[in-house]
Amino acid sequence: MTAVTAHEAPPRAGLTLFALCLAVFIVPYGLSSPPVALPAIGRDLDAGVVPLQWVVNSYNVMAASCMMAAGSIADRIGRKRVFAFGVALYGVSSLIGALAPHVVVLDVARGVSGVAAACIMTAGVSVMANMYEGAARTKAFAFVGVTIGAGLALGPTTSGLLSSALGWRSVFWIHVVITALSLAGFRLVQESKDPDANSVDWPGTVTFTVGLFLFTLGVIEGPQWGWASPQVLGLFLGCVVFLAAFVAVERRQRMPMFDLSLFREPRFLAVNLLATAVSFGFVGLMVLLPSYLVGANGQSDGTAGLTMLLLTVPVLLFPLVAGRLVQAGVGMRVVLSSSLMLVAAGCAWLTVVHPGIGLLGLAGPLIVVGTGIGLIYGLMDGAAVSTVPPAKVGMASGMFNTIRLASEAVAVAGMVAALVSLVQSRIGDGLSRFTAGTALRTREVADSVTSGDVDGPVRQAAAGLRAEFADFLRTGYTEGFRIVLWCAAAICVVSAVVLHRILTDRPGDADPDTKEGERTEAPATAG
Repeated sequence: MTAVTAHEAPPRAGLTLFALCLAVFIVPYGLSSPPVALPAIGRDLDAGVVPLQWVVNSYNVMAASCMMAAGSIADRIGRKRVFAFGVALYGVSSLIGALAPHVVVLDVARGVSGVAAACIMTAGVSVMANMYEGAARTKAFAFVGVTIGAGLALGPTTSGLLSSALGWRSVFWIHVVITALSLAGFRLVQESKDPDANSVDWPGTVTFTVGLFLFTLGVIEGPQWGWASPQVLGLFLGCVVFLAAFVAVERRQRMPMFDLSLFREPRFLAVNLLATAVSFGFVGLMVLLPSYLVGANGQSDGTAGLTMLLLTVPVLLFPLVAGRLVQAGVGMRVVLSSSLMLVAAGCAWLTVVHPGIGLLGLAGPLIVVGTGIGLIYGLMDGAAVSTVPPAKVGMASGMFNTIRLASEAVAVAGMVAALVSLVQSRIGDGLSRFTAGTALRTREVADSVTSGDVDGPVRQAAAGLRAEFADFLRTGYTEGFRIVLWCAAAICVVSAVVLHRILTDRPGDADPDTKEGERTEAPATAG
């Protein structure tokens, strides 16, 4: 990394930090805001559950796949240049999404936004590390952590309110406005490069991207095509081939994109397991719950967004609590494993859901899940880099963020696919009683229900049976949703036990500021 300026902070440091954080804000906000709008998007664009999934999955898959390549390119051609390009590309892709006439156009635009998000996070973090030093750098990245938490917390609520008041397209217009405001402050940002930067690992990037895409597509299409169908089995086989090629390529690279030897470090492996469990216990829930609240519980998009505050506000508040616990001498292993158990308990408690459940019934489990996630988010990034030698911190940070985003994409795909399959199995036998003489099929009804649209299939039933049919569909939806929640809870429990066994506390882990000062590349963990 090139040398930082002589002062700890650049001129007009506050305005510069605001512009940088505003750009970073769009990455988590772009993840958490669209899920609440999915039911409205499905109704307006007449989209089924699979294309609706890709509104979320295309963003995650492309961001995960391009993270390492974006960092390498930024080091070579200029971090400010790549950062500004990412923000501008995000704005353009969001504009296309806001104007999209078809869900496929929206899916493609969201995939481009994922590429832009990778550029923003990797280059933006490096820009900050170059411009700030010492205490100013620590403070700057504390603001980044708060910004990421705020993006995750505010996304569902603002999206729900906007979707109800102005339509789902306003969600993406807000993305355009944020990126435009951020670009206005980029004249304050300093350019930097790494004169010793390595070339981009294109073979590793391509094989990893294709392998991840094939796996995600196979999981999504499993309920539609059949899990044992030649198409789905072919996708999974292709995934294995490309990921095996990725491993072979990385082992032969002199400077690989992924240093696979890091996975021999049990602590690093444990923290990546933690990120995967969080994807099932939180990110997947953020996607599934709004559709359930709209479809089975009859809430409006705005009310569903406000309900999501119960889940997301603790994510914004509790990272600071986690840092104080560790500074007070509580082991990082204890905090992380206990917090993951909280997430598991919240998911299990949430199985009390039923059509018509009120705010009080949802408050307890959602606050418990949000508290556990907030505590985890306060330590997870720091834990990822504290588990490896200082010389490999940059590589570890990139690998961790790539795996985290990839696991989010897989978790969302897997949980939605499981829910669709479960709803299909529960409504299949009784569907003909309500839809005799119509062209409705079990798969189509399950797709509609799990995307938050129960009324669509109900309107095609006989007039005298519609109320009973709606109850039948909501009951099947609820039963499937409960099973998915139990599975998420089980994943979190098992991960917490494994994490506690293999994540050991070392001297210095309780002092994040000390660790920050010992590593010149540590700020890269903020993404």
